[in-house]
Amino acid sequence: MSEHETPVPPAGDEIHLPGGSLQPLLLTVGITILLIGLTTSLWILALGLIITVGVLVAWVRDAIRETNAFPVHHHDDHH
Repeated sequence: MSEHETPVPPAGDEIHLPGGSLQPLLLTVGITILLIGLTTSLWILALGLIITVGVLVAWVRDAIRETNAFPVHHHDDHH
């Protein structure tokens, strides 16, 4: 090994990347409509609030479901 190379640590757990999702875009749309509603109409505000809360609830529910699907690792720590 040359002096410029650093040792590579052994591979650990795989890195988990979530799949593509429209939720960030829908959340942005909901917040934008909500903010427009603040200056224009109560109905537009309500629509933006419904979209924003609905997307947030769905996003959190999906994140919890995805996290629960991760394999559970049990480490035996004997001292």
